[in-house]
Amino acid sequence: MILKKWYVKWFVSAVTNKVIKKYTEQSNGIRISYHEKVCAERMKTLFKAIDEMRVDIKNLHSDMNKGKGVINFLVVIGGSLAVILGFFKWDG
Repeated sequence: MILKKWYVKWFVSAVTNKVIKKYTEQSNGIRISYHEKVCAERMKTLFKAIDEMRVDIKNLHSDMNKGKGVINFLVVIGGSLAVILGFFKWDG
């Protein structure tokens, strides 16, 4: 009788453990696939943001290079004007 109760308890716990384990594996599979989906979406968003930043950086570089060119041009024109004015004003 005691052996029968023990066997019944063992059998019930074994079946329950199998069911719980199966449910847990399925649940983990669902969680992992959902997590992978969320991570993929985040990565896609990050890649898009990085690509946009690259375009912005290229635009900033081109604007900076244009600014450098304008400054160089103004320095050359200013230097030329200073030489011309100095030549005419200075009676050496």
